[in-house]
Amino acid sequence: MIVGTAGHIDHGKTALLQALTGQAGDHRQEERARGMTIDLGYRYAALAEGAPLTGFIDVPGHERFIHNMLAGAHGIDLVLLVVAADDGVMPQTREHLAIIELLGIPQALVAISKCDRVEPQRLTQVQAQVSALLAPGPYAQAKQFPLSSLTGEGVEALRQALLDAEHTVGQRSARGGFRLAVDRAFAVAGAGVVVTGTALAGQVSAGDTLLLGKAGKPVRVRGLHAQNQAALVAQAGQRVALNLHAERLALEQIHRGDWLVPDWLHAPSMRVDIDLTLLPSETRTFEHFSAVHVHLGTQDVTARVALLEGEKLQAGQRMFAQLLLNAPLQTVHGDRLVLRDQRAQRTLGGGRVLDPFAPSRQRRSEMRLRQLQALSEAHALEQALPALLDAAPGGLDPQRLERQFNRQRETWALPETVQVIATRQGPLLFARHHWQALKERITMQLALFHEQEPDQLGPDRDRLRRFAALPMERSAFVSLLEELLEAGVVVSSGPWLHLPEHKVQLSDADAVLWALLEPELSRGEYDPPWVRTLAAAQGRDEADVRLLLRKLARLGLVHQVVRDLFYPEATVRRMADMLLQLSASTPIVQVAAFRDMLGIGRKRSVQILEYFDRIGLTRRVADQRYIRADSALAEQQTRH
Repeated sequence: MIVGTAGHIDHGKTALLQALTGQAGDHRQEERARGMTIDLGYRYAALAEGAPLTGFIDVPGHERFIHNMLAGAHGIDLVLLVVAADDGVMPQTREHLAIIELLGIPQALVAISKCDRVEPQRLTQVQAQVSALLAPGPYAQAKQFPLSSLTGEGVEALRQALLDAEHTVGQRSARGGFRLAVDRAFAVAGAGVVVTGTALAGQVSAGDTLLLGKAGKPVRVRGLHAQNQAALVAQAGQRVALNLHAERLALEQIHRGDWLVPDWLHAPSMRVDIDLTLLPSETRTFEHFSAVHVHLGTQDVTARVALLEGEKLQAGQRMFAQLLLNAPLQTVHGDRLVLRDQRAQRTLGGGRVLDPFAPSRQRRSEMRLRQLQALSEAHALEQALPALLDAAPGGLDPQRLERQFNRQRETWALPETVQVIATRQGPLLFARHHWQALKERITMQLALFHEQEPDQLGPDRDRLRRFAALPMERSAFVSLLEELLEAGVVVSSGPWLHLPEHKVQLSDADAVLWALLEPELSRGEYDPPWVRTLAAAQGRDEADVRLLLRKLARLGLVHQVVRDLFYPEATVRRMADMLLQLSASTPIVQVAAFRDMLGIGRKRSVQILEYFDRIGLTRRVADQRYIRADSALAEQQTRH
């Protein structure tokens, strides 16, 4: 169990821990000289003979050091709220209580300290104050223990309550990747760099490699301590010290707020969606895009808060919000955080992380708010997934979900309504009904395309994707299309996609023009007329003739050898036959021999051969050209 203190300055938190543990702690010289706690203090003690060691974190009570208090409060199992009997409830009593409520610390006990200084009537008054303070919140039933750290009165009763609480502390799950927020770093002679913190998830063993800080520097765990004892393995819920080793690792590179996580979990982000609650005691309306300090784990970063369901938030109200951070934040779904004002002078509120990878666009859309609602109601990935997928017609990346929920894929239990789709960029998750709807949309859009463009065989992949305007990445669209092609719902003719029953139909005007052009192209044989010549002969616009011939090229009725020069399909096949005849006598295609067979100029013969290179009948190597044995056109010509 890990116990943390909370309370106003000079209410006896440090003295109480010394009375409970018999240890003076590791306070710095400046703290001893000033008689006040400035930074975090740590102790480990068995509360009874044979009991496991309990970790104690002592936090400063001065308002100037709230940031240190927040760094120590994360991850504790029980808070020991200390209120001095002579002072009673003070400002930092209230602020510390608000913070531990926002952090969701599961248990609390109250120590009414310095009872030796007051009369019984005053003690009764302070106990009533504390009861009134706790009444609206989750610690309304917290037990109060009047005591004196100086005389020892009441300390034993508190110690026994802590022992009893150890039996009710929920065991933290070791599932998921190891997560530790660094609160201290120091050098040990003969060992090197050591960092400490509270393990929030997973487990770590000597020899493991982790990534350190926002840069993700790989470090190896040489050795470790758990709850101040040497160990081979440490896990969530323990205070952990790790001896780290890495090339050129210097103590100056490590700071409070750095995280240690495995490589698959390392994903600092600059936008985080949260479920935000403003403290009931807040006297000012919280405005959209206000500047704040964000405290999560041991991190303290500045950010702007974009409210997602309105422009203002009143005291005691909650709303979905997005943090636009000024420095990367390493977090996962369910993490608790606290917001303080821009000048770090008062606590505003806090909440729970919903999505560490918040979108920059459509963050207020109805679909996105539905996703956030599902995330706010779920405590596990399986609970949230159906609703997340229902609001994500373009699918979800499982790697992102792994990092969002700190759950690797092999531990998931996917419901039957979820479909895993393999793409060239990796797997994606889709709701089955969305995947089926996307298929139907493709066929509907293809039918619409055929209706609008009856003289075209169909669009290519990219044009169909643009035409259908599907809400999905290209890799997912390709997988969707491949399924339709495999099932025969969509067919391809070269690069063109169409429904099986679709046949190209030229418009009446195009059919009339083609009937006039075809004889002229055929009569030209191996030297057909250019587009401008055809257009002039028919008294047509050059652009209209060019457009029609390009349509016919897509249908395979003509071939565009060079710009504005088209050959009929039959003529191209005759020329291919000639090349195959030449190759029967010599493997090398001679330009001069091919020119002589066609009876045209060398320049045109080279243009035709270069076209055959492009469509795969021939291959040019240096200055020589060969028939490709694997050419589909060559195989067709041989069969004929």
